[in-house]
Amino acid sequence: MKTLEDQMSFYAAYHQDARNKLTHFFGVPAIVFAIMIPLSWPRFDAFGFGFTPAVPVMLTILVYYLVLDLALGAGMIVVLGALLYAADAVAELPLMQGLAWFVAFFVGGWIVQLIGHVFEGRRPALADNLFQIFVAPIFLAAEACFLLGARKALEERVNRRAREMRAAAGFAAPESSASVQPRA
Repeated sequence: MKTLEDQMSFYAAYHQDARNKLTHFFGVPAIVFAIMIPLSWPRFDAFGFGFTPAVPVMLTILVYYLVLDLALGAGMIVVLGALLYAADAVAELPLMQGLAWFVAFFVGGWIVQLIGHVFEGRRPALADNLFQIFVAPIFLAAEACFLLGARKALEERVNRRAREMRAAAGFAAPESSASVQPRA
């Protein structure tokens, strides 16, 4: 299994432009929320508790995040838990209302992210590796930590490797990336 640094470096090679990163802070949670809505429509009772397919899907992803990085994974429990709670509430709405929420957040999330990739000048990472769709949320958790001044060594290693990957692929660092470069 690839390490957190490996996964983040690949993802970061597609996300060096600060405007692109900003769009992902809105688009990724919107898409995750949207996907949880239809996963919350089928309901089962198990041991007196309501159960939906969204729960094992999110638990599987959370276990992966915890294996990658315990602290970031713990933070993702809070984030994904809140999104799951909200999606479950939407899934309780009449089907057409729930479907409208799903379409609005899913399509809206992708539009916002694709606008970011116009700024980046590079297609999304998942175009080259579909698994990157699972890396996006924990990448954003790490980026939030970086913005708060935490995990600086990880940030520097990831950004260095990402720049090397971009250069090897023939992509220069975007002009707006100066604000997201490692600080000396």
